[in-house]
Amino acid sequence: MRKIVAVIGDAKIEKPSLKYDVAFQTGKLLVDNGFRVQSGGHSGVMEAAFAGAHSSEKYREGDTIAILPGWKADNGNPWGDICIPTGLDLYRNAIVAGASAVIAVGGGAGTLSEIAFAWTYRRLLIAYDCVDGWSAKVAGTKLDNKFRYSFDDEIFAASTPEQAIKILTEKLPLYTAEYTGIRFGE
Repeated sequence: MRKIVAVIGDAKIEKPSLKYDVAFQTGKLLVDNGFRVQSGGHSGVMEAAFAGAHSSEKYREGDTIAILPGWKADNGNPWGDICIPTGLDLYRNAIVAGASAVIAVGGGAGTLSEIAFAWTYRRLLIAYDCVDGWSAKVAGTKLDNKFRYSFDDEIFAASTPEQAIKILTEKLPLYTAEYTGIRFGE
């Protein structure tokens, strides 16, 4: 079964721009390397990652999964293959962050919430340090001091899509823990 990787970031970006190019290439390389791409399904980084996924020679129908905040499946960007309307508004960020791994490209407060959910869920997190936004602020850090894994664990910094994919393929097999809910006192 192919793993799902969430690409998160700014809902509004310039096209062309470094952020657009990074998100597009990330989506393409994910599909090139046998992954599916998940996002919040709207514009900006989400749309660029899905467009990139569609540009891969290995693209197959169903490779892009849009977790939409509203109730209408047709309110996502045109590149979403599977559109899941949740009616949860920003709370759908918890679902987006539940992918096998999460890659952040810039981002504001919504992206930060997805990063926090992914950290809590003990997911592999990769953040681009080459663009402005929350990804650059958290790249190479731990979000808090809670124990997640016995190996060297952090939000891994990447400067290029190729570097992000290298981290993903090397580190993802280590991230096997399942989230079991909030435990007070830990």
